[in-house]
Amino acid sequence: MADLVQEEKVIDETRQGDAVVLESGEREKKLYIESYGCQMNFSDSEIVASILEKEGYGTTRNMEEADLVLLNTCSIRDKAEQTVRKRLTSFNKIKEEKPEMRIGVLGCMAERLKSKLLDEEKLVDMVVGPDAYRDLPNLVKEVDAGRKAVNVILSKEETYADVNPVRLGSNGITAFVSITRGCDNMCTFCVVPFTRGRERSRNPETIVEECVELWNKGYKEVTLLGQNVDSYLWYGGGLKKDFEKASEAAKATAVGFAALLEKVALAVPGMRIRFSTSNPQDMLDEVLHVIAKYENICNYIHLPVQSGSSRILELMNRGHNREEYMALIDRVRRIIPGCGISHDMITGFPTETEEDHQETLSLMEYVKYDFGYMFYYSERPNTFAARKMEDDIPLEVKKRRLTEIIDLQQKHSLESNRAYIGKTEEVLIEGSSKRSEEDWFGRTTQNTVVVFPKANEKPGDFVKVMIKDCTAATLLGERVDE
Repeated sequence: MADLVQEEKVIDETRQGDAVVLESGEREKKLYIESYGCQMNFSDSEIVASILEKEGYGTTRNMEEADLVLLNTCSIRDKAEQTVRKRLTSFNKIKEEKPEMRIGVLGCMAERLKSKLLDEEKLVDMVVGPDAYRDLPNLVKEVDAGRKAVNVILSKEETYADVNPVRLGSNGITAFVSITRGCDNMCTFCVVPFTRGRERSRNPETIVEECVELWNKGYKEVTLLGQNVDSYLWYGGGLKKDFEKASEAAKATAVGFAALLEKVALAVPGMRIRFSTSNPQDMLDEVLHVIAKYENICNYIHLPVQSGSSRILELMNRGHNREEYMALIDRVRRIIPGCGISHDMITGFPTETEEDHQETLSLMEYVKYDFGYMFYYSERPNTFAARKMEDDIPLEVKKRRLTEIIDLQQKHSLESNRAYIGKTEEVLIEGSSKRSEEDWFGRTTQNTVVVFPKANEKPGDFVKVMIKDCTAATLLGERVDE
């Protein structure tokens, strides 16, 4: 989170596993898996590793020793897809020396391109969509038998609720728990509804059970994940859009996001709880009051806005306008004083004028976000915007506007961090600082990064840190006795 501009995030989501001998006497097969994009992909890769673990695959950080190489992909921007193609090209060079290696593409890019990567570009052996991971063992067998292996069927029920994820590359402190899959919002710029399907929620009891299990294993923080967590709705199964057809008994016992958040908070009172991602039109005051009520629910909300112009927001089909968003921000500030707020912002959307751009900057001035993820518009095939709107903003204009947005966010981030100087904050230690083994790295409840000198602490400890200095991305401090 330290970077203000989120490029496609590449996470080497593998854990080192020494070769073992199976009961059959065969060598354990090796899986190398890499993820690109959002936190949901990180979570999905852990599900994939769990499914394949039952087939005798251990994970490895060394791609060259792998029997099966999987890329869990993102389609949110063209640059992300091009990065994946470059990685696949490099993998195929290694495969020339090791022809028995299998290469597969998972996730959103697989769902969008389907068999093109297999048939036309000939970069992979298998293509697997986000709802077809249970079929991976069969697909591997199909490849071994010399046949094409593709499954990109989207499901109305799949939530992988019964799969116990293998925590890949885990620090043993923080973990992700998926609570919803898919999205119904149909923002005109977004491919997610086409690559992940319609929205459905996971049984709340399985979510609580997974969080309790993580706590019992020593984890100290969990992030509840979904494309839109605020619209979480469990009523006995099925798609959210079919809720009105449910029985009165099912409706009477339905569980929304606020109730789920409360269930988790009560089940693991010593564990920090975060969630991502929220959509403004679905965030109820009931959720804000639950956050304020429970100390272990972090005072932090990632609240994407995408534009400060109501005209552009309408073209994006965001479901809220500028005034409604600002009113929500006001309620967050009132109900949860000191709450950290971050954003997603897209500049250069079709027809965006300089006036629209200035409205985005003025919205940022109003909110003064702690940090954010900022992009210029990238047309994605098959979205409404790609089919119906001309990508008419010149690239140089997009880049200039993006620079102005980034510069303003850096200013606000620095201001926000300076306000911590002289204060004592509770920090969860996640590990050593990337810059120095002499320092710890952790985060406050507001999700702000803190670095401070090591003493006799250990990862997973909650400690009090006096903030002495800061940069736009990091708080610098010293531990103090409680």
